[in-house]
Amino acid sequence: VQLQAYGGGLVQPGGSLRLSCAASGLVVSRNTMGWYRQAPGKERELVATITEIGNTLYAGSVRGRCTISRDDAKRMVYLQMNSLKPEDTAVYYCHTPTYRYLWGQGTQVTVSS
Repeated sequence: VQLQAYGGGLVQPGGSLRLSCAASGLVVSRNTMGWYRQAPGKERELVATITEIGNTLYAGSVRGRCTISRDDAKRMVYLQMNSLKPEDTAVYYCHTPTYRYLWGQGTQVTVSS
């Protein structure tokens, strides 16, 4: 099983990014999938999750600005992030609780002017 996150980059405050996660060896529609992030010097934290039946959950800090979605046929999970703030700067990881210790390589998001 592999989870490959990509799509990060440098964006100005107020900008948008769409992160993608390619899942191999895993059926995303049969697992809760999530995005997590870790900023320098801070603990890894939940950003958003989507369950097998499509229920979504967002951290309070991103609610209303981010949308998690998935494409079952492509085995992809996405995180659309809008109105980005400097405090959103972090490495973003795709993760599923099904494989508790599987984090994979994250993607760096930097929000700065």
